[in-house]
Amino acid sequence: MNSLIWIAQLALAVIFLVSGTMKLFAFATFAHELQHRAHTSIAMSAMQGKLIGFIEVILAFGILMPDSFMAYGAVPEYLIVRFSAAGLALLMIAAGIFQTRRHESAALAISISLLALFVVVGRWPVI
Repeated sequence: MNSLIWIAQLALAVIFLVSGTMKLFAFATFAHELQHRAHTSIAMSAMQGKLIGFIEVILAFGILMPDSFMAYGAVPEYLIVRFSAAGLALLMIAAGIFQTRRHESAALAISISLLALFVVVGRWPVI
């Protein structure tokens, strides 16, 4: 089960590192491509996009924190991973709501949020 959770963590990290990096460093290109492919305008400013991209990158790094990083007992085991995964799930739920309000498909956002919730539950401590 641990291997399956690590695969989910790696998948989430790759998804959000790519997406967040695109929003951080190439938002104009990202918005142009989205507008070209979906034939719709992106409904956020460049600053909002960069902020969301920054949050995605930080949470993607947080979801990859190994046990050894929490040495000396300063941070409980997997606490950073659980909070990062919960943050990604909330971000994707908000994205799904945003997409539903624009009458777009929110299936991908819901799927990614369920994957993040799987990591939260999988990294919950067993008593």
